[in-house]
Amino acid sequence: MNNKILVLYYSQSGQLGTIINNLVEPLKASGNNVEIVLIEPAQKYSFPWTGESFFNVMPDCVLEIPTELKEFQLKEKRYDLIILGYQAWFLSPSIPFNSILNHVSLKNIITNTPVITITGARNMWISAMNVVRRKLKELGAKHVGNIALVDNHANLVSFITIFYWMFTGKQDRYLNIFPKPGVANTDIENCKVFGCLIEKFLEAGNFDGMQEALVEQKAVAVKYNLMFIESKAKRIFSIWANIIIKKRNQKPWLIAFKYYLIIALFVAAPIILTIDALFFKPFLKNRIDKQKKYILGVNEF
Repeated sequence: MNNKILVLYYSQSGQLGTIINNLVEPLKASGNNVEIVLIEPAQKYSFPWTGESFFNVMPDCVLEIPTELKEFQLKEKRYDLIILGYQAWFLSPSIPFNSILNHVSLKNIITNTPVITITGARNMWISAMNVVRRKLKELGAKHVGNIALVDNHANLVSFITIFYWMFTGKQDRYLNIFPKPGVANTDIENCKVFGCLIEKFLEAGNFDGMQEALVEQKAVAVKYNLMFIESKAKRIFSIWANIIIKKRNQKPWLIAFKYYLIIALFVAAPIILTIDALFFKPFLKNRIDKQKKYILGVNEF
């Protein structure tokens, strides 16, 4: 079928571009017209980051303040499917992607259009996805699918390796001891399976049940410990962002936030998770299952 498919995404390192190319390969092979648009901010975010430039974006990112984008043109006025690719920065959609969601070009075409979201993340993507889900609802889009690819190594290990990658631009093994950072190549290659699944529902003209099928294919999974940490951290990040954005001299506050982040991850989080596992988690099974079901889906309860 010659469906019109639009892919809009922003990628700083290039990994998300590779993910998307694998995802849409079966859609192209089936004869669909796939238009891929890489969005670029007017003021480029450098890669690799410096420590200062990385933490400087935190307040605007958490508070969902958009930036100016370079001009881009879309070929069609309507599409049969839109695929949106994004990353999470500080548990929020990246500033360039948030700017896409606020761009008039997207607003003009997304209403009543089926939308699939896909993210490539370290491991904490839920809060960012909830923001994207809310904004898609405000835009009147039909959110029919969500895919979340993550670094599946232990949380503290991936924290070290992702910072090595972000601050050096190297995606090799840090000290020749740690694993390679980012989403595994096998998981990226497996996106072709998800693309075939999407093609099946697209050809049928009905996306009912597609998200459940994607979950069965492990296109998205929820780990309780990460879900728990992220739910607490998101609120704290918002407090920090609201304080910092009001300061004339933000630098010392951003330095303080950096050290808070390190202490929270390596010291506070293990203690809080232990307390939760002993005193709360055993008694909240129904609530936790309901939260996971919501996160794995795309529809409101």
